[in-house]
Amino acid sequence: MGNLLNWDSIARRLAALAEEPVSDRDHGLSTTLLRALADDPPPPFGIRRFRPLPAPGATAAERGFGPHVDQTNHSVVVDERVVVKWLTPPVPLPHPTPEIFAHLVEVGFADTAPPYLALTRASDTGEELLALVTGYLPEARDGWEWCVDEAGSGGTEFAGELGRLAADLHVALAGLPGGSSGGQADPAARAADALAEALSLTGGADGEWLATRAGALARELEPLRAGVAGPSIRIHGDLHVGQILRWRDGYAVIDFDGNPTVADTGVRQPAARDVAQLTTSLEHVAQVAIRRRGTPPAHAAAWAAKARAGLLAAYRRRLSDKGRPDLLDETLLRPFEVEQECRELIYAARHLPRWRYAPMGVLRTWYPEENLP
Repeated sequence: MGNLLNWDSIARRLAALAEEPVSDRDHGLSTTLLRALADDPPPPFGIRRFRPLPAPGATAAERGFGPHVDQTNHSVVVDERVVVKWLTPPVPLPHPTPEIFAHLVEVGFADTAPPYLALTRASDTGEELLALVTGYLPEARDGWEWCVDEAGSGGTEFAGELGRLAADLHVALAGLPGGSSGGQADPAARAADALAEALSLTGGADGEWLATRAGALARELEPLRAGVAGPSIRIHGDLHVGQILRWRDGYAVIDFDGNPTVADTGVRQPAARDVAQLTTSLEHVAQVAIRRRGTPPAHAAAWAAKARAGLLAAYRRRLSDKGRPDLLDETLLRPFEVEQECRELIYAARHLPRWRYAPMGVLRTWYPEENLP
């Protein structure tokens, strides 16, 4: 009876999600959910379990991550052991995360927060994903914190671990069946469109400078005209240092929701797409260190170059050790990196104008005055 009452309480609150998403005002809701999940829920709710869920303590405490973390959704730490991530708003199924969670558990990939379950709800318009429940990683900090510290101090030892983690992730995801590479824009056309949009959306002195480099940027994208010959796999889709937690026992990759700002990507992509986003995020870390830590630009650029080289060397080595060197097409890396910087400018223009300094700083490093014809 107790769990039925819990589900009744949860159902009443979640009935109002469209008007009032889950927020800090819902203190206690996540604990109520975890206790109710001891049993299977009544309709219209459903759950997909991946690993056994720890039972909450008798006086389970709740806390948020703070306003600087997980802005898209609402995450709650319960009892310092479990994280309940409420999707705000709920997302129609199919959604990539439950499928990826199930597969990673099946193949034994452990460098992520332990996935426990997904909460869904059926409606007249179809099934939707309400929440994801994972393990809490003690002392975790995301890469926009710990990696910026490394840039400030000049440390690059972490790069080998990130390369190893990314390679292990791709080898694991390469075995995920289903889906195809179809249904997406041609890679060359997709990149050219991103460049054109970045040029049109970037105004002021930055836009004028960018226009002088349009030809150089377009030339960097030329290898994509040959098409993608290597394998396409399920990738992370939004792999940057902010998705890599450094925690008490090492590193963990999180957030398999895909990139919400890019609509024309297929389910399967070349692994180089993830790698390029991860390497460019190191360049962004360097720009953050310049702005927030006062790191000299030359030191930041040298740090980013060394960290990038270390990451790629470890990634290649790990793929080779796993018998999958074919997963990385080296010819795609630079064009995908350039496309990623264009997408960062688009993101800044549409969603976060203050971020523009980071991709612009990277591009100014890549294309200095003396390299112009």
